[in-house]
Amino acid sequence: MEQTFDKGLIYTLAESGTNKRGQNNTIVNGDGTDLNNIDALKGRAKRKTITQSMMLKLIDIAKENGEPELEKAYWNTYYCQQEVITADGKLYGKYCKNRFCTLCCSIRKAEMINKYYPEMRKWKKPYFLTLTVKSCTAPKLDLYIKKFNIGFRRITAKYRKKHQRGRGKLLVGVKSLECNFNPKARTYNPHFHIITKDRETAEILLKEWLKLWTPKHAKRPAQNIQKVHDLEKGLIEIIKYGSKIFTEPDLKKRAKETDTTQIYAKALDTILTAMKGKRIFDRFGFNLPKSIAKHRPQAKLLSNFKEWEYNPKIGDWESTSTAEVLTGYKAPSHLQAILDNNINANLS
Repeated sequence: MEQTFDKGLIYTLAESGTNKRGQNNTIVNGDGTDLNNIDALKGRAKRKTITQSMMLKLIDIAKENGEPELEKAYWNTYYCQQEVITADGKLYGKYCKNRFCTLCCSIRKAEMINKYYPEMRKWKKPYFLTLTVKSCTAPKLDLYIKKFNIGFRRITAKYRKKHQRGRGKLLVGVKSLECNFNPKARTYNPHFHIITKDRETAEILLKEWLKLWTPKHAKRPAQNIQKVHDLEKGLIEIIKYGSKIFTEPDLKKRAKETDTTQIYAKALDTILTAMKGKRIFDRFGFNLPKSIAKHRPQAKLLSNFKEWEYNPKIGDWESTSTAEVLTGYKAPSHLQAILDNNINANLS
């Protein structure tokens, strides 16, 4: 059944980058993407293909749940990078800036790495820490996430006060909140991924975390602590989407994008709803140098450019004036099978 567009839900996106057809000039914002990096362009086409298919299911779920604000956000993400223009070897487009948009998450990931890595590389022996609790059902997820954030803030505040009084260690690190869905048990597993400045900080956080939760909810074997061998890779691991999009029904297989892989849209909506308004990534115990100012690219006026529009039937952007395609991306058969047949809108 074809998806019809509700015009009342098509909103202006956060950042403008394309012009009205027929005009000779256009203004773009941002630095643009290098058109010579064809692998990056194909990766963008893949993320756009996945995102559009996923958003249509999430839009339907938001309608059923009576969530107009979330429905609006899903529509904005559906249209993220829908129309792009190219000029002077660069690509420009519109960004929805939603945390569940795979296109925007990719851009945000690069920005965060550029922002934090120069400071974190000064840490001599960083450690990777995972903190979690026993999985919960959908109705309890929002409460669990609130308790996660409150509990972590309580721990860091406690040691910050001790440090200020000269009687304790200042805990330094970065953390991100993630949540996985178990389709067999129909449960959700919120957890923190953390990179600490040193092992002592990781051990203190682990000890205090287990104090916060009873053994019924959090046990030592479920937590993980290990030395970081590749800081950049570790940072990439924790600066990512708040939930895994692709899930293997048999979790023991750990397969990625096979024909049996599912996208559990309703479960994803449950996670996104619970995470709404909550900070996913944050630092603690340190500030970035003031010299790391936010980059504010200047607007540019273009007079010689080409317009492209995304066509979901081919998974690529087509020229609005010729039959030319932008990236040449072709979704592999297993991915197309997942998007056509394995987006599960019922299981939550």
